[in-house]
Amino acid sequence: MRLQAAIQGDLNALLKAELGAAERAVSAGIRAATDGLKTELRGQITGAGLGTRLANTWRGEVYPKGQPSIGAAGYVWSKAPGIVRLYAEGAVIRSKQGLFLAIPTPAAGRFGDGRRKITPGSWERIHGMRLRFVFRRGSPSLLVADNARLTKRGRAAANIGRRQGVAFTRLAGRTTVPLFILVPQVTVRKRLDVDGAAQKWIQAVPEKVLRYWYG
Repeated sequence: MRLQAAIQGDLNALLKAELGAAERAVSAGIRAATDGLKTELRGQITGAGLGTRLANTWRGEVYPKGQPSIGAAGYVWSKAPGIVRLYAEGAVIRSKQGLFLAIPTPAAGRFGDGRRKITPGSWERIHGMRLRFVFRRGSPSLLVADNARLTKRGRAAANIGRRQGVAFTRLAGRTTVPLFILVPQVTVRKRLDVDGAAQKWIQAVPEKVLRYWYG
């Protein structure tokens, strides 16, 4: 009985050690695949010229957190799913009002937070100027600012200086600046292959797990 108990004890210890090794290998393999997918998706975005800000919206996590498990799972997601889906599937964007899309030129600048693109209405409110519509036959029409000036950063601004008494001084260098290009629609072509990258790293999971188990 003692010999049988000793053998059973050794067997239980061996099984426990193997289970622990399996849990660590599965979790490590899932982590490697999760990080690999996240890195590849970030690389797709920067490679497509869409910038590091959008690329860094990709996140990855392995569950359960903080402990190895033979049932570990990885999850990769973007904090900007709408934008990612747009470039992953492609689309034709039209104005909701059925008119024109206003594409800002560099001279239009951005909102104060530097992230959102500015609109014609918001530009007029910020600068206290009305924009003028310029029709161009055979080319996109424009919204321009008359009697404006360009700042050192190349942004258009109202052509007024500091207050003197009750009036504003007018500055030299007044010009007409194109601020928005008006188009009926914009076609966004597919530039990302999210599904292809996901399938690639899902298929790589068994090899990753075995590498950590026997490595």
